[in-house]
Amino acid sequence: MPAERSQAAGRVTISEVAAEAGVGRATAARTLGGYGHVSPELRQRVLAAAEKLGYRANALARSMSTGVSHTIGVIVADIGNPFFAGLVRGVCDASRARGFDTIVLSTYEDLDEEVAATNVLIDKRVDGMIIASAAVSGREVGHVKEALTRGVPVVLVDRAIPALDLDAVVIDNRDAAREAVERLIAAGHRRIGFVWGPPMAQPPATRRELLAAASRNLWTDGERLRGYLDALDDARIPFDPELVMVGRKVEERVTQEVARMLSLPDRITALFCTETEAVTGALRALRAAGLSYPRDVALIGFDDSAWAAVMDPPLTMIAQPVHELGAKAAEVLLDIVQGAETGRETHTLRSRLIVRSSVGPPPSI
Repeated sequence: MPAERSQAAGRVTISEVAAEAGVGRATAARTLGGYGHVSPELRQRVLAAAEKLGYRANALARSMSTGVSHTIGVIVADIGNPFFAGLVRGVCDASRARGFDTIVLSTYEDLDEEVAATNVLIDKRVDGMIIASAAVSGREVGHVKEALTRGVPVVLVDRAIPALDLDAVVIDNRDAAREAVERLIAAGHRRIGFVWGPPMAQPPATRRELLAAASRNLWTDGERLRGYLDALDDARIPFDPELVMVGRKVEERVTQEVARMLSLPDRITALFCTETEAVTGALRALRAAGLSYPRDVALIGFDDSAWAAVMDPPLTMIAQPVHELGAKAAEVLLDIVQGAETGRETHTLRSRLIVRSSVGPPPSI
């Protein structure tokens, strides 16, 4: 039979499904494409024929005819990072529950990679995008504007971009950082290092210079730095630029900068680390100096994980609602895709400070 010969050779066509069902090709196309009107009897015949023949819809062709692909795109910095992996899982779970598939692309915080990823998703005719963007200014968002011009809605996740009037789903970065530093201050610490800060070549001469550099950096990093400064201000602790890490945001640089802070005449007695690599780099520096936490240096980090709980002693960490962050971003985007009337809004989710054993009083130096 023709259908059997076609299956052996490759993909079953709509014409073959129509012949098996005894209907016209247009009727089969409307049924399998999910558009137009088909009587219940004919619809059932077409679906039964498609199942019998093993028909698989061409999603791209269907999206070109209907304008809907039932697919969204997600652009993150690094899918290998547990934070982004958890976020993507939240997106996928929420999207699947509403009948949408997900395409995920990583950019490694490279803006050119992000532009390329955006173009790939536009070409794939996704119905919307969720982006954890590396852009920090209005001059770097042309690709996002292009997606919007093409009729592809965009929701930002984890990072806001003030230059864009878009929905964003973020956590309370500034408040979370403030609470963590307040915990260190309450334990008696005044020399509190901040890891990591803006990628400057040298420590800033002034607080204004530091904040100006932060405004040119990722939104999340700037918010966490402001939370650190808020806590110092509330406690009337003078800002010391020597206690803020600068330079490349890599673990090796963290280790170097923490070692520098430990060698100061009035050295640090506590560390606030704003990323997982910042925590591991700080721990390496303490070990190299023959010091331990919390006896010599108190420590609080961002991004709680299973390994933080089994450290000896266990680490006090900020836990982000990672799965909820992704799920909320998907829900906001799909509401837009499906025609809900929504105003532009920044949706802020609350983090939690998980108190364990890495904070103690400052030592007598």
